[in-house]
Amino acid sequence: MRLISFRTSDGHDALGVVAGSSWIAASALLPGGPATMEALLRGPSDALDALRRAADPDRIARDGEPLDGAPLLAPVPRPGKVVAIGRNYKDHAAESGSEPPASPLIFSKWPSSVIGPGDDIRWDPALTTQVDYEAELGVVIGRTARRVSEADALSYVLGYTCVDDVSARDLQFGDGQWVRGKSLDTFCPMGPVVVTTDEIPDPQVLAIACHVNGRTLQQASTADMYFGVATIVSHCSQAFTLEPGDVIATGTPAGVGVFRDPPVLLGDGDEVVVEIEGIGRLVNTCRFDRAAAPS
Repeated sequence: MRLISFRTSDGHDALGVVAGSSWIAASALLPGGPATMEALLRGPSDALDALRRAADPDRIARDGEPLDGAPLLAPVPRPGKVVAIGRNYKDHAAESGSEPPASPLIFSKWPSSVIGPGDDIRWDPALTTQVDYEAELGVVIGRTARRVSEADALSYVLGYTCVDDVSARDLQFGDGQWVRGKSLDTFCPMGPVVVTTDEIPDPQVLAIACHVNGRTLQQASTADMYFGVATIVSHCSQAFTLEPGDVIATGTPAGVGVFRDPPVLLGDGDEVVVEIEGIGRLVNTCRFDRAAAPS
């Protein structure tokens, strides 16, 4: 099943179901069922199955609206945590001159950095001048996971989405740790949908790419990860509780802008597209957002 979050006419977020090129509100398919992504994630354990049974593709095609132009939000509009994994693709570790990680390298992005499809990636050029793209497979946790085994880990996943781990490289490298440079407002685009695990039973066989202004700069397969999704979920859960709605960004392939010769860094007006097989295309435009002078 393909799930979206969308903005209602009165400005609230709501849950939708996609079939083909159409979508319909979950509340229309299943009255009394989960009407928001949060309600689905924190509701009864059988809520997803009930919604799946109600999601008749013919009805969605007949009564739904075109997905193109829908008022989409990030599928999980405000995750409790955004856990990110660094240097998790072999070629990316090599291009950065890094040793292969012995275990998943964990950092975080603040949830306030999350935006949805079509939203602008914004930054003040007085704060950072080295903004970079990173196409990543996002993992949405569906139920509480603590000290889970690798064999069971995927059963704790609701589904998968596209993530752009936007990075202010001058802040990231200058700070000596990554959180600030990775967590500026708007630096975690996510979407356009969450595809549930029944449609993606193996997350390690997906083509992943990033296109900037139509130029393909990253192109790889999730098979190239050092640590697959099951390993990452299990590893994280040994240290801290993963809760429903938490999102894990699983690392980026080679081809990021800062390590190109010459570097390819983002600027005002650039269009960034993260594309993952079986999920779709996450499209965002970059805009300078100059801070007002202090009064």
